[in-house]
Amino acid sequence: MSKKFVIAVSRQYGSGGHEIGRKLAEKLGVKFYDKELLSKIAQDSGMSKSLVEYYDEMPSKSLLFSLAMDAYPMSFTEVPINQKVFQAQVETIKKIAAEGSCVIIGRCADSILSDDPNMVSVFIHADMETKIARVKERDGLSADKARERIIKTDKKRASFYNFYSLDKRWGEVNSSDLTVDSGKLGIDASVELICEYMKLRGFVDR
Repeated sequence: MSKKFVIAVSRQYGSGGHEIGRKLAEKLGVKFYDKELLSKIAQDSGMSKSLVEYYDEMPSKSLLFSLAMDAYPMSFTEVPINQKVFQAQVETIKKIAAEGSCVIIGRCADSILSDDPNMVSVFIHADMETKIARVKERDGLSADKARERIIKTDKKRASFYNFYSLDKRWGEVNSSDLTVDSGKLGIDASVELICEYMKLRGFVDR
């Protein structure tokens, strides 16, 4: 019998990480959270969904600002709203992980759950040409606009992740249990590879 697990998926923009995560959850028969997570955060915290969406994976202020906050503690009412949203995110992700097996896309889930022995972190990446082709088709953009969006979004994701994950760096090989090149494998083969990895780790029956 399979044991409880959480697969935390980080992804480059245009690498197909969302689709891989969704198909992975379907194949393993577990819950899937990407944008769905935002509704749950809003519900659990009492914040408006629009507010949670606005701050979704948004880069925080500088590390110097964080250090200043540590040096001069503020009451919760004085904490910047993005910090409040992230704390609500932390609480919801931990709650979801405790409820049962699932796949979570982004939102620093791997760092938030780093002490959970049943968490498996996966990073999905691809070559720029593959990402541009996917974003062009999906979003109806020119190649130049697609490249611009990819670079901008990945920079935003890296900034967000690196700020809140003090012990890891976004995209670095040592920050994930498994890295998958979806450009070479394609979506379905990437799903199969992750499933096989879960079997080798003993989370899923062979």
